[in-house]
Amino acid sequence: MCSCASAMILSSVGAAIGTAKSGIGIAGIGTFKPELMMKALIPVVMSGILAVYGLVVSVLIAGGMAPDQPYSLFNGFMHLGCGLSVGFAALAAGYSIGIVGDEGVRQLMYQPRLFVGIVLILIFAEVLGLYGMIIALILNTKGSG
Repeated sequence: MCSCASAMILSSVGAAIGTAKSGIGIAGIGTFKPELMMKALIPVVMSGILAVYGLVVSVLIAGGMAPDQPYSLFNGFMHLGCGLSVGFAALAAGYSIGIVGDEGVRQLMYQPRLFVGIVLILIFAEVLGLYGMIIALILNTKGSG
């Protein structure tokens, strides 16, 4: 169960950091250019997806545990690797989304043509969390087999 907890806690902390840091920039831009608020919410949405990655992996790990079946040390370490993989990847992705989201939204206020570049950088930051989830899925299939 430590694997489920690490997946959920670390990915939720990553999502919270990304949301909080981006929210600071969004609050700053909202007073000067409120018409850019909908564009500025993209980092917050992308941060929220990171928590979903942890939830998916936690559900898969918990679904692989049955009270009537033996649980080997190998499965335990594989599941712990799953949780830590998706958790730390989402934590790093959330931190990078928060930094890019904060500064990107602030600069978007001055130069609207930066929007596409900011979104591309945010996508590359989000993919870090997706890579962690893919590794966790691979480890989960190895631990279940």
